[in-house]
Amino acid sequence: MTLVLNFGLPKGSLEEATIKLFGRAGFSISKSSRSYKPCWDDPELDGRFVRAQEMSRYVEDGFFDCGLTGRDWVRENRSDVEIVADLIYSRASNRISKWVLAVPEQSDVQTVKDLEGKSIATELVQVTRDYLKENEVEAEVEFSWGATEVKVPELVDAIVDLTETGSSLRANNLRVVDVLMETNTVLIANKRSLQDPDKKAKVENIALMLQAALHADDKVGLKLNIEKAKLGEIIEQMPALRRPTVSSLTDDSWVAIETVIEKKVSRELIPALKRRGAEGIVEYPLNKIVP
Repeated sequence: MTLVLNFGLPKGSLEEATIKLFGRAGFSISKSSRSYKPCWDDPELDGRFVRAQEMSRYVEDGFFDCGLTGRDWVRENRSDVEIVADLIYSRASNRISKWVLAVPEQSDVQTVKDLEGKSIATELVQVTRDYLKENEVEAEVEFSWGATEVKVPELVDAIVDLTETGSSLRANNLRVVDVLMETNTVLIANKRSLQDPDKKAKVENIALMLQAALHADDKVGLKLNIEKAKLGEIIEQMPALRRPTVSSLTDDSWVAIETVIEKKVSRELIPALKRRGAEGIVEYPLNKIVP
């Protein structure tokens, strides 16, 4: 019997980034513009696109064996699922996002305690209520369908909103009072599904390949040839995951070096290596890195 893993993919802002990530990990996903059913190039995978906000409930209930969502929505839904892997990526960048409590720049609110008896708008209602309870603050929390930043101060006194860089908050003249939680995309699985050895292995394999693709995102491979007499000083300059690989050439007075470096380092490193006598310098992209 062929294994079929029912996989939930996030619909909306994460959709295109997720399809691209799977592509780099070796899985081709295609879909029509109005379809909620992805077409996989792997016969062992099936599933559909649903909103990330709902994903953890469907995984917990067993509709999906596993899926991708935010750590924030797992907590918001109080879902009893297994977090298999952290996958730090989003629509715009590969960084961890934060849910923050924010108020207008001119607001008298300096701490959460100052929100006693006031109102807050957010998509993350349960987490916000838990946060207020922990801080012994009584305040009204209302669900926001979006464009939360524009609701203060006319409609509410404060908001709890998701931010990566804070640029949207600054653009709306908002000031961060506190951070409620950090969040990122996670691969979650149904606990009963993980009791099936074949499904567990498949989920772990997918997690490994997705993480490997993300590890390679900001790195490149680098090859070069250098005189053996200069090897010591060159090695001191060469960053690497472990140590650079050094290989002999047919000319015994020269060696080849190969390493993996941060992409942004190459713009300074390559000219420096050239000045020290390196030849045949080749930078190449990487699809996956398995640490």
